[in-house]
Amino acid sequence: DVQLQASGGGSVQAGESLKLSCAASGFNFENYFMGWFHQAPGREREGVSSINNKSGRTYYVDSVKGRFTISSDNAKNTTYLQMNSLIPADTGLYYCATSRRVQYYPNTHFRPEYYDVWGRGTLVTVSS
Repeated sequence: DVQLQASGGGSVQAGESLKLSCAASGFNFENYFMGWFHQAPGREREGVSSINNKSGRTYYVDSVKGRFTISSDNAKNTTYLQMNSLIPADTGLYYCATSRRVQYYPNTHFRPEYYDVWGRGTLVTVSS
């Protein structure tokens, strides 16, 4: 019933930008937490950024601060990840996910086990 569809990935050169989108359906979007996760080749899935759709509060890992911006458009049930100044280490699959539990447990917004539904992922490739 709950569906997430990530899109916007592609192949770019270092220094360029991409904007990822995650379209959500089947749940009350405004009452959920949204997160973006990155899985580099051969590595485990790691949190990148998250947002409380109701309050608008955002969270970023240090490696993307100042480069990535997360946002949600509650009217469109869509979360975005604007990715600027891309570097080769950003290469990999990007997954969006949603959670009702993260908002009740502080500092869980980058823990995959607290997210309930996942999109299929969109591939980003950054070449030097």
